[in-house]
Amino acid sequence: MTMNIVRNLARYLMGIVFIFSGFVKAIDPMGSTYKFMDYFEAFGLDFLSPMALVLSILLSCAELTIGLSLFLKIRMKEASWALLLFMSFFTPLTFGIALTNPVSDCGCFGDAIILTNWQTFFKNLIFIVPTLIVFLQRKKYVHIIRPLYQWYVAIVLGLSTLFLSLHCYFNLPFIDFRPYHIGANIPESMKIPEGMPTDEYETILVYEKDGILKEFTLDSEMQPWNDTSWNWVETKNILVKSGYKPPVHDFSLTSFKEDYDITDSILADKGYSFLIVTCDLEKTNYKALERMNEFAAMAIHNNYKVYGMTSSTNVVLDELKAKLNLAFDFYITDNITLKTMIRSDPGLILLKEGTIIGKWHYRNIPSNSFFDEDGLSFCMLETARKKNDYFELTVVLFLGLISSILGIFRTQQLKL
Repeated sequence: MTMNIVRNLARYLMGIVFIFSGFVKAIDPMGSTYKFMDYFEAFGLDFLSPMALVLSILLSCAELTIGLSLFLKIRMKEASWALLLFMSFFTPLTFGIALTNPVSDCGCFGDAIILTNWQTFFKNLIFIVPTLIVFLQRKKYVHIIRPLYQWYVAIVLGLSTLFLSLHCYFNLPFIDFRPYHIGANIPESMKIPEGMPTDEYETILVYEKDGILKEFTLDSEMQPWNDTSWNWVETKNILVKSGYKPPVHDFSLTSFKEDYDITDSILADKGYSFLIVTCDLEKTNYKALERMNEFAAMAIHNNYKVYGMTSSTNVVLDELKAKLNLAFDFYITDNITLKTMIRSDPGLILLKEGTIIGKWHYRNIPSNSFFDEDGLSFCMLETARKKNDYFELTVVLFLGLISSILGIFRTQQLKL
């Protein structure tokens, strides 16, 4: 009896972990794609970058399908083997990553939960125990669905996960865990709360004497700055302890030519401002950018301000201007910040007094009817409609799954 409880607790625990991990990746396939690309670059495997999106979707589908199979007790033999292989592969991998630290965050839980590489390794180390319990006890789980129908349910789960991931790729994540989600106030997200720790640095002074370089700290017993025989070379400030980092810490817009910053003026603007975000002007969807430009012209005509944000160089921007009569100006922003802001290239964001009130994939740019009413009202109605649509879709999928399983029970007279 006790072993049965332990066996099922292990199954439920790993099922929930894999469901959560797969779900947060499935709703944000581009997030995992960027993470794969970071790892490929860090390990000198840049040639694999074109496969990053496919690997991202496959990983989320695999994790979510394994998790649901464990939770629903479907194809336990295959699910337990898949679970063991996953943990056997990723546990030593995360140990190596923790030692070398090529990328600061492994992305195992997407942007929902940020873990350091060591935290990720220890998390996997802990989960090895329930993984082994599930694997070693795999033959003792009593299935509630016959084998043939287990495959049917497993395939349905896998295809549903694939559909979810592709839907969020071709649109935007319907749950946004990033700091630039709708409703976020950027100026507030940039503040460091009172009392929070700040970065701590150690000052290293490098001096030279008789051709020999030596480093000193400010509290060194020997103080070469009081000895004229020593010549100062350089001062280095080394980070010894990281402090609190606000959710938004790299948001800025800088002019290309005059090199002036317009961030504060945009965030304090009481009117509406559209941000057209594109990481790389050379790789962006040119047709979509053309549509964005047409929309920008209409927005400016209706007294909206429009700003472009990119990490491309001035040369690339000049080439674009020669091809496209831009209705707005582009400003320089950090590439990682742009990727974090919106999972679309190009993408469209609407700000009012520094608050994000609307986000659109380039496939879903608002029609000209947007300007027939107040921008805030339009965005609120659209957000409410999307939430209602996703709720209805979730209910339909859940009821469909439950009815399918119950139908199998009735027709096949299965043991519960």
